[in-house]
Amino acid sequence: MSLLVLGLVLFLGIHSVSIVAPAWRDAQVARRGERAWKGMYALASLAGLLLLIHGYGLARQAPVVLYTPPTGLRHLALLLMLPVFPLLFAAYLPGRIQRAARHPMLLAVKLWATAHLLANGTLADVLLFGAFLAWAVADRISVKRRAVPRSVPGAPPSAVNDIVVVVGGLGVYAAFLFKVHGWLTGMPLLG
Repeated sequence: MSLLVLGLVLFLGIHSVSIVAPAWRDAQVARRGERAWKGMYALASLAGLLLLIHGYGLARQAPVVLYTPPTGLRHLALLLMLPVFPLLFAAYLPGRIQRAARHPMLLAVKLWATAHLLANGTLADVLLFGAFLAWAVADRISVKRRAVPRSVPGAPPSAVNDIVVVVGGLGVYAAFLFKVHGWLTGMPLLG
């Protein structure tokens, strides 16, 4: 469990710098340069991600069950996951969907985490998905309060982007539903 917690602290910690210390982040970028900051950010993120994946895998070997969700919540989780991949696509493909969602990446993380909390009830699940949900809520509040929003690199705005977002996002969701989730996690969603 300690590797999972360490991974979460490192991964979500580096992703929280703009929430808790935006002036420090800006000073680091000014002092070191944008590329150096992004390099350090990427390395810390990757290390945290690898630690939390490994830690989560170890924690699943001896699960501590906090609650057992009824089957209906698992079905609700599948429904909540439906817009997640289109929202992830919308974060980088500006169009009407991105404008309507405002911050599609954060909305996707909140839906993903909530769906997984509804469907899974071990201590590792609550730590992992609860931490991501708390982070996404805190980041959304932080983004609302920023005087100058940071731009997210992406494709030029286009109506075609919305088609790509929906078709591509639903295609990825279908792949996860029928194959990829089981392959990645060892826990098939259907069958």
